[in-house]
Amino acid sequence: MTRIFLIGLMGAGKTTVGRMLAQRLGLAFVDSDQEIEREQGCSIAELFARGGEAGFRAIEAKMIDRLTRRADIVLATGGGAVLRADNRKALRERGTVVYLRASADDLAHRLRNDRSRPLLQQGDARAKLHELFRVRDPLYRETAHFVLDTGRPSATLLANMVQMQLELAGVLPASRNGT
Repeated sequence: MTRIFLIGLMGAGKTTVGRMLAQRLGLAFVDSDQEIEREQGCSIAELFARGGEAGFRAIEAKMIDRLTRRADIVLATGGGAVLRADNRKALRERGTVVYLRASADDLAHRLRNDRSRPLLQQGDARAKLHELFRVRDPLYRETAHFVLDTGRPSATLLANMVQMQLELAGVLPASRNGT
């Protein structure tokens, strides 16, 4: 039974890298935010508007609890999933957690035209990302089994790095094709 959980700030590459990794490993891929949107029938932004961040985090906690119990999965979590201690515990105890760590400046560059992130829609997005990084980086580190600094490599290179790290740690069997 393989459970790989990707954590990190919005824009760190969790969904893109997770999808590639799952495809390579023959595992199911799930993005917790996409599952929440599907189940709730509306966008994350709408959920924030309706119930505020606290309302959204309650919905997210139930989803994280459910998804971390699934077998043979690569799970990309929402950036704020680590804010709740019960989410951090479920992630850390039920699978292998990889923190895709990107600097606030790299994220600001990647997300400069993204209008789908509710937390970045008011005020200075770069300053908000610096604040999110300051608050969440220690929580990501507490939760993660592995930390990969993403810098600016391609998603394919990041997926290779995650797979190699997990193989070296014995979480995954060594690939036969030398990847």
